Amino acid sequence: MTCNKNKNMINKLTDICNEFNNDPDDLIGILHKAQGEFGYLPKEVQIIIAELIKIPSSKIYGVVTFYSYFTMKAKGKYPISVCMGTACYVKGAEKVLKEFEDKLKIKNGETTPDGKFSMSSLRCVGACGLAPVVSIGEKIYGSVKVEEVEKILSEY
Repeated sequence: MTCNKNKNMINKLTDICNEFNNDPDDLIGILHKAQGEFGYLPKEVQIIIAELIKIPSSKIYGVVTFYSYFTMKAKGKYPISVCMGTACYVKGAEKVLKEFEDKLKIKNGETTPDGKFSMSSLRCVGACGLAPVVSIGEKIYGSVKVEEVEKILSEY
């Protein structure tokens, strides 16, 4: 089973790298596509990409750890992000984040044991007029109040 999983991973990554002509200059595009495919960029994915585009895996690790968009940890089925930009923070984002953590019994950066939810905070989502902002997957919630967190979670 593990062998087939690795074979599938290698095949998918080969296809992704081929889309970018195995060009190391397209590393960020390759990583975006790979993370979209697998949900995250674990060490084995980074090593395979490095071999395919012929660059050191340390360079890939440097890019993955530099950009906050990339993650080396699996995210939940429903990734929750709370904006901590200035407008959101001033309007109570920290309390909203804490309420999500309390309800899900996880901390920022963690995933629930069932893999359903993961928590993260962002610097700014560019929707300051809707502060505080929470996103769950592709859905955006604006003007979120602590009292609404349980209702929001019940949708999932």
